Amino acid sequence: MFTGKQFKIPQLMSLAIGIALTMPIQAADFIAPTPWSTVVSSDLSRLMPQDELKPLLAGDTEFLSLYREHMSAQQRGVVLIIPDWQHLPTNNDGINFLRTQLNDLGYATLAMTVPDIDWQAVPADPENSQSEPAENNQADNSESAASEAPLKAPVHVDAIAQISNAIIDNYKQSLIARFNALYQSALNEDGKIVVIAQGASAAVLLEHYGEYPNTNIDAFISISSYLPNSKRNQQLNAIVSTISPPLLDVYYSVDNPGLLLSVEDRKRWVKRHSKYDYRQRELFGLRSEPQQHERLTKEVDGFLRRLF
Repeated sequence: MFTGKQFKIPQLMSLAIGIALTMPIQAADFIAPTPWSTVVSSDLSRLMPQDELKPLLAGDTEFLSLYREHMSAQQRGVVLIIPDWQHLPTNNDGINFLRTQLNDLGYATLAMTVPDIDWQAVPADPENSQSEPAENNQADNSESAASEAPLKAPVHVDAIAQISNAIIDNYKQSLIARFNALYQSALNEDGKIVVIAQGASAAVLLEHYGEYPNTNIDAFISISSYLPNSKRNQQLNAIVSTISPPLLDVYYSVDNPGLLLSVEDRKRWVKRHSKYDYRQRELFGLRSEPQQHERLTKEVDGFLRRLF
């Protein structure tokens, strides 16, 4: 029989390891991360002034918006501000500056938080999704017959789309649901209704207004509008010339490459469709510079003053 002094630490460790190896191994439960929009709403609720917070309801989904009233003698209207996807309504790309500075120019501002992006979204049409496996099954048969088939002329292949249509369509549907709730809230304000949208959010809203919806706005201001899909981004160039609201199309000299390649094509489509209330403006420098915020505000104010 041994005493406590004879029972060494290495023996204790080996005993614990032996017990652990005899126990059944269980996989750890997967814990889904907190949605990005939930984190954003929580941060805004904690950091922003409480009198600016305005919860809205889009169907069964509640989202947060930021409201600031006009600070001039007479209200000129209300501006609905929609940031780029996965961007805050307080971002430093000009959105937050417009949100606070337009109040002094006679506009109430209502900026919304954007929905989450479903990176696992699938096409809404099941027929298209079912046809893809069939094409893959025929690939092996076509390879065996390739040597026997006559040579064909080379086929032109377009650039591969970065993000699928299903992901963009899912985001578009969620964004429009929130935008409609934002628009209904703006109807309680006096004056004109102006939309300022940024990036991919601006692009899907332009697609929405290209379908002639019932929402009636007095002006649309697009900031760096683009779609991260080569084919749809090319189609967007024609859509900007067909929407009914007057459009101010703003971009930066250092901007999305797909957008910079599209600005000339947009002007060509505007001439073809004779959209005389279209204006295109280039801002030089980085979009986060204070000088660009000032110039962006002057361009927006000047465009709106020419309209009403």
